[in-house]
Amino acid sequence: MKSRPIYFLSLVCLLSISCIEKQKKVNIENEISDPLPIGKKLTVYTTADSTDLRLTQTNSLFFSEGKQPLETEISVFVEPQKTFQTFIGIGGAITDASAEVFAKLNSAKQKELLDAYYDTDKGVGYTLLRTPIHSSDFSSETFTYIQENDTTLSTFSIEHDRQYRLPMIKRAMQTAKDSMLIYASPWSPPAFMKDTKNMLQGGVLMPEFFQPWANYYVKFIQAYEKEDIPIWGVTVQNEPMAKQTWESCIYTAEAERDFIKNHLGPTLEKEGLGNKKIVVWDHNRDLMNHRANIIYSDSEAAKYVWGMGFHWYENWSGGEPMFENVGMVKEAYPDKQLMFTEGCNERFDSSKYQYWPNAERYGKSMINDFNNGTAGWTDWNILLDQNGGPNHLGNFCFAPVHADLDTGELIFTPAYYYIGHFSKFVRPQAKRVSTSVSRSSLLSTSFLNEDGSLVTIVMNQSNKKLTYNLFVGARKAMIDIPPHAIQTIKY
Repeated sequence: MKSRPIYFLSLVCLLSISCIEKQKKVNIENEISDPLPIGKKLTVYTTADSTDLRLTQTNSLFFSEGKQPLETEISVFVEPQKTFQTFIGIGGAITDASAEVFAKLNSAKQKELLDAYYDTDKGVGYTLLRTPIHSSDFSSETFTYIQENDTTLSTFSIEHDRQYRLPMIKRAMQTAKDSMLIYASPWSPPAFMKDTKNMLQGGVLMPEFFQPWANYYVKFIQAYEKEDIPIWGVTVQNEPMAKQTWESCIYTAEAERDFIKNHLGPTLEKEGLGNKKIVVWDHNRDLMNHRANIIYSDSEAAKYVWGMGFHWYENWSGGEPMFENVGMVKEAYPDKQLMFTEGCNERFDSSKYQYWPNAERYGKSMINDFNNGTAGWTDWNILLDQNGGPNHLGNFCFAPVHADLDTGELIFTPAYYYIGHFSKFVRPQAKRVSTSVSRSSLLSTSFLNEDGSLVTIVMNQSNKKLTYNLFVGARKAMIDIPPHAIQTIKY
């Protein structure tokens, strides 16, 4: 038998070493991609109807080996290797109404409220904040930042906001340790800029005032930032297709597109504010696809737009929430972002402070919106009084927290805790993770935080206590959830 050439033996050795190294690399990658060893701990927090459970730690469990579930079992399936949009935060609006009610509380209750919303340890850790550009319906009066007919904006002043709004925003920022994205929305241009000469009851912005109105956004941003309140972005117009009895203004899709393309976008850029995010639509899910198609199909307008904001009031017509429209916009325009910019329970009734369906509306919306690609979620007023106001047009609504100004007490509704199941545990820069359920009685979504922790939120919409399997990759845990409850599982 002939001896093999030295180069052949060397090649065999090199191939063998290469195979061994590749196998080692595969093993290491498998170890990295399997972050849940058997025995890893998970902690369960629960809020449930007809109980005292409010963001209460209810269980500590451990993952075991996950085997094929049966069709008779209820399961939640999480695949951490499949990630989607980056999360920017959850929060609420500080309106004139919220700030005015806050100012009437004693110092202890003020601190309690701020901690409850903005402290991650003591509260639910809000990181988003929306505020109106001058007045909205949730103000005690209609006002602007300029004198009427001041087309040059020489009288621009945010002096009105110094009494209530600015102090509350600053204290919220301090409590949140400045980890806050703040954005602003106008409800109406000044009356003289509109065809109706009225800030209320709709009307449209007249073409000759497109540029002065664009300049107004600049003045607002500069004035707030001079107060050390950084503005992350602006929405173009609150509810641009609604003729409301309060401050409102109508923009067709084409009008909003052209205002952004020819005025707002270039003006922000020219003034050194090109990094500010422009959010379009800021209205219900029903017409959002049409608005996206019109604005995003124009590259000159779309280049200025960060993404689309939306509300949840499309059920005014008697229909169901149009969650799928959110996903369709994301599918069609994956490079543009989505943010829920307003939602509240309407028609205030103090007998319904603890009305559980109001909270479940939040849970259902948040899970569906996130699963359809939403990056951030903003509630409406963070605080209102015992009448659901103040509101200068009588549009009284619920907030997650109310202050009874007769007794000085704070009233925490179940909605506060439902929101907290997301905001307390899912932190900015988290990635949404693939999550599905095997039965319609449950809703679920999951996120991977930057620190490596995984968070799964599960909501039980049924009247029954359920036991479900939580499958995470190849691991499983069995968890009980009460009827009409929401849980956060952190692991």
